[in-house]
Amino acid sequence: MFNNKLLFVITGMGLGGAERQLCILADKFYQRGYEVKIVSLSGETVIRPEESNIQIINLNSKKNPFSFIKAIFDCYKIIKDYQPSVVHSHMFHANIIMRLVGLLFPKGYQLISTAHSKNEGGSLRMFIYRLTDRFADVCTNVSKEALDEFIQKKAFSPAHAEVVYNGIDVEKFNYSSDSRNALRHQLNIQDDETAILTVGRLTAAKDYPNLLNAFKTLPENYRLIIIGEGELRSDIEKRIQELGLSSRITLLGSINAVNTYYPACDLFVLASEWEGFGLVVAEAMACKRIAVCTDAGGVKEVIGNADFVVPVSNSTALADKIVEVSEFSAERKDLIATQNRDHIIKNFSITSVVDRWLSIYKTEQVDK
Repeated sequence: MFNNKLLFVITGMGLGGAERQLCILADKFYQRGYEVKIVSLSGETVIRPEESNIQIINLNSKKNPFSFIKAIFDCYKIIKDYQPSVVHSHMFHANIIMRLVGLLFPKGYQLISTAHSKNEGGSLRMFIYRLTDRFADVCTNVSKEALDEFIQKKAFSPAHAEVVYNGIDVEKFNYSSDSRNALRHQLNIQDDETAILTVGRLTAAKDYPNLLNAFKTLPENYRLIIIGEGELRSDIEKRIQELGLSSRITLLGSINAVNTYYPACDLFVLASEWEGFGLVVAEAMACKRIAVCTDAGGVKEVIGNADFVVPVSNSTALADKIVEVSEFSAERKDLIATQNRDHIIKNFSITSVVDRWLSIYKTEQVDK
């Protein structure tokens, strides 16, 4: 029977798209009267829900077999004590651990496994997904392209696989002239400068070399603001210096209130090699920003207009598109900005996404 207790399990609570999506889902479910707990398997808790009553249990697992086995037993104990009707896991390690919990112990709950990219690892991980697929009740991914990739690799069975897009809090992500003016002043961006913003972890997936190579060819009045942190920071800093771009690029690191930064830019750019959904693209568009992105994962599905999408790993095409869009008339830019927000509200509002999850949770419980 479906009760009001939900347990989210995720690999970690860093500042990534999957983690941010989990937090907003937790907040929205809590605001609808559900009891919500979050289990984070490892790493520092960088991001957390806004609702202070949502408990985060960090297992502080390490990357070794003993910690993996211990995490299985820890998760089982949490479930046994909490008695949720739905356990919803996110990302590879959490998905596999929760499937093994369901295999090894009595399972009186529904298990949802969500992948957040078409690339969650190599062939070994896809094989492990395939072996454990039957232990999840529903498997989802955040874009049609990503889900099709998982089905093609036989990581997910099409019989219980679905697309559920990420959701945007369109009230929180909106254009603000006050935020724009304050942040441009704070970042020392002049009125005659074109500010480009990108948001994402400093990892290989985001392909920052592609973005930096494209930015190198842009006129001197372009500025680049990068929000994100990750293991490739030192490499990116070194590359910026090698290209002689230190005076034109600002690395801000991790920022929780990223919604206040989108209005400050004139153009949002995502240069990823691979993506799942492209949450930051939707956030920027909700803030009435024009987005130029690479054809990575579900990004094209988010943008909804192939004219603003270029091939991955092609810095020349990316630079050309940035210049082309920047030279649009003010009237055309305003129209596109308004259309972008309307598109996100219609297709990716968090309200409709929460409704979609509830329909999956409750329908599956009835089917059982």
